[in-house]
Amino acid sequence: MNPQHLDNIFTYHAPRPGQAERYERIRAQAKNLAALVLDLCPDSRERAIAQTKIEEAVMWANSAIARNEFGAPI
Repeated sequence: MNPQHLDNIFTYHAPRPGQAERYERIRAQAKNLAALVLDLCPDSRERAIAQTKIEEAVMWANSAIARNEFGAPI
């Protein structure tokens, strides 16, 4: 890791054209999966962890778009 990488991690990345729509597609699909888990799995610690991991997946997927496209420094 270098200072440029740290700057990229800890900088606000305003959505560029086309990104907001992709973020929403990812969130929508994750919401479908979260609803399925809610419907099919018993209320439990494991279900809660599954829901958290779905949220994390959305965050990391959207972060990949924000941090690594259109000449964003790595």
